[in-house]
Amino acid sequence: MCAEEITSSVETIELKAEKTLEEARSRANEIMLKAKEKSSRILSSEVPLDEVKRECQQIINEARQKANQEVEESKKEASEVRTNAGKKMGKITERIVNIITGAELR
Repeated sequence: MCAEEITSSVETIELKAEKTLEEARSRANEIMLKAKEKSSRILSSEVPLDEVKRECQQIINEARQKANQEVEESKKEASEVRTNAGKKMGKITERIVNIITGAELR
């Protein structure tokens, strides 16, 4: 190949590359335009409030149910603590009496 043929081939390749690049840019712009239009439609569409309200109510109901369970568990634990405290109180009182009367050395 002579220098003119090489130069011509390089120019042809450059022209094809430029054309391909321009087509790619054009296609990218089309895609971006369609995406913007679609996002605008999505953003402007109405949100189904009934569905949102239902979900909120479900979350509230679950939270109340869990809170009620925790309150019941806390009441049960408090009852156990009172019962155990009552049992220990008798032992503590007996020990104090024994210490005061000298029946038990420290």
